[in-house]
Amino acid sequence: MRLPSAFRPAALAGLAALVAATLAPPARAQSDAPVENFTYMTNWYAQAEHGGFYQALAQGIYRKHGLNVTIRMGGPQVNITQIMAAGQADCVMGSSDIQMMQTREGGVPVVNVAAFFQKDPQVLIAHDDVKRFEDLKGKTILIGAQANRGYWPWLKARFGLTDEQARPYTFNIQPFVADKNAVQQGYLTSEPFAIQKAGVKSTVLMFSDFGYPAYATTVSCMERTLQGRGRQVAAFIKASAEGWKSYLADPAPGNALIKKENPNMTDEQLAYSVAKLKEMGMVTGGDASALGIGVLTDARAKASYDFLVAAKLLDPAKVPLAATYRTEYVRDARVIP
Repeated sequence: MRLPSAFRPAALAGLAALVAATLAPPARAQSDAPVENFTYMTNWYAQAEHGGFYQALAQGIYRKHGLNVTIRMGGPQVNITQIMAAGQADCVMGSSDIQMMQTREGGVPVVNVAAFFQKDPQVLIAHDDVKRFEDLKGKTILIGAQANRGYWPWLKARFGLTDEQARPYTFNIQPFVADKNAVQQGYLTSEPFAIQKAGVKSTVLMFSDFGYPAYATTVSCMERTLQGRGRQVAAFIKASAEGWKSYLADPAPGNALIKKENPNMTDEQLAYSVAKLKEMGMVTGGDASALGIGVLTDARAKASYDFLVAAKLLDPAKVPLAATYRTEYVRDARVIP
């Protein structure tokens, strides 16, 4: 059908626009958008306790949020905060919020911005004649030196344990296995598995079940990083929370990457650790169930801080509570389990 002459210019213009739109290159997909480098350093070799971060890497979740993330492993004798302070990592994994508060008092202006474990997985492991913390009186307790700056003062005050009971822990389960009177420190998802594999029946006592306030597996960053790369930190936290949600649903992609990074890690250990993380609600329990994975709250930060001050492990005149943490990054992420 021929158009009336009065409509032809408009029609031709519309046709030209349509052709131009058809021939124009497609808009850049989000996945093709420029990504920014971001380095996160963990506090140990790759393991299930870091699974959500490796899952986010394996599944392309970080890239979806505009980041090209490198995960660097820590390990024994590796000072991760020193490495971060030297500009070789954007943020690090604190073993606990308490540890990072003390690091700040030591002169490194570090800030906790997320906590992916709502409980501290630190435990004491006893032989099966022990049923509760009160049964530990008179036992030989094997603890690392760092315990004196964290849970050991809390255990002494809470359950009446004494320094006379303490002996050095050598990160070897054999002294515990050989001595029925021995008790050793451990991590919920690790040493109990090794002791079980050794055929020894044990009782695992978890501090956080009795009021120990600490968070664990933090994202902790330098103040200058928050000032200069706050948007990237926020993206990292949200993507990591999504990674943890995905990992707990199906850990296979993250575990494959963990085993690639840490060839000593076994499928059996990974399965045990993931099961414990789920059973104890380490990632999804507590405030995280309603406020989102990785959340830290004013009340919990204050509880950790107050413990350190009361135990004379932190000088409040040197480190005000408000300087030790920020809640907005993880609050805005809001990844509900």
